[in-house]
Amino acid sequence: MIWALVTLVAAAAQTGRNAAQQGLTRAIGTLGATQVRFLFGLPFACLFLLGVALATGEPLPRPRAGASTLWFTALGAAAQIGATALMLVTMKRANFAVTTAWLKTEPVLVALVSAALLAEVPSSVAMLSIAVAVAGVLVMTVKPGTRLGDMGAAGTGLVAAGLFGLSAVAFRGAILGLEGGYLIRASSVLVISLAMQTGMLLIWLGIFDRRALVASFTVWRQSLTAGFLGAFASQFWFLGFSLTSAANVRTLALVEVIFAQGLAMRMGQKTTLRQGIGMALILVGVGALLRLGQ
Repeated sequence: MIWALVTLVAAAAQTGRNAAQQGLTRAIGTLGATQVRFLFGLPFACLFLLGVALATGEPLPRPRAGASTLWFTALGAAAQIGATALMLVTMKRANFAVTTAWLKTEPVLVALVSAALLAEVPSSVAMLSIAVAVAGVLVMTVKPGTRLGDMGAAGTGLVAAGLFGLSAVAFRGAILGLEGGYLIRASSVLVISLAMQTGMLLIWLGIFDRRALVASFTVWRQSLTAGFLGAFASQFWFLGFSLTSAANVRTLALVEVIFAQGLAMRMGQKTTLRQGIGMALILVGVGALLRLGQ
């Protein structure tokens, strides 16, 4: 169950990265904070790859015969950027709870995309576990009386969730297309994807928003922190993708909602009965997936 451990580490690191990026958004704007995740994360990803290569003694992996590693990586990189942009659009159209509800349908969509692209069809028990965990997120985040039916927010939220799911499946496809051990394969795909995303965003910001690009360097200490946490979280996400299906990883990743609630409690916010029931459902779904859904 190594995949479960690395996924939990990734979810915890992503909670920290989100907090760091939130501060950067206030300082340098949405686009500036978004590109920090890739531009300042890339050097750390390269260091992770170097460390793995030195520790394992493995050379950089070669693509398997007939594999489409670069195509899958490019697809995942572009889908992740598009998903992030649509997530921000959804946040402008709806409140945080509604946005979270739509985005956290991702594990269900991941399972469907995995079946279509990689022929990884979850078992009936796994699908039921995914449904229970997603239901827990909905119970936890959506207050009674909250309107989910806004067609604009629903549309962009579901497309964002679908693109996040597509990126996860594509990155797993890229990792599976390489030879070698799972550590070197996951680390290599991470570096390639971050390089692609950095290039895409540098071109975009250089043409349309140079101010945001320059601003990220004026707050370089915060940018380095966010970049490190982003690369660290991604390193473990990719390790998870190398060890099991993207659906399993993204379902277990729902515990991130519980981690975020834990941070809120430490800041003095109380947990309601509804939130407690939601967290219990998440744990039941995740527990069933770990125990029965393989």
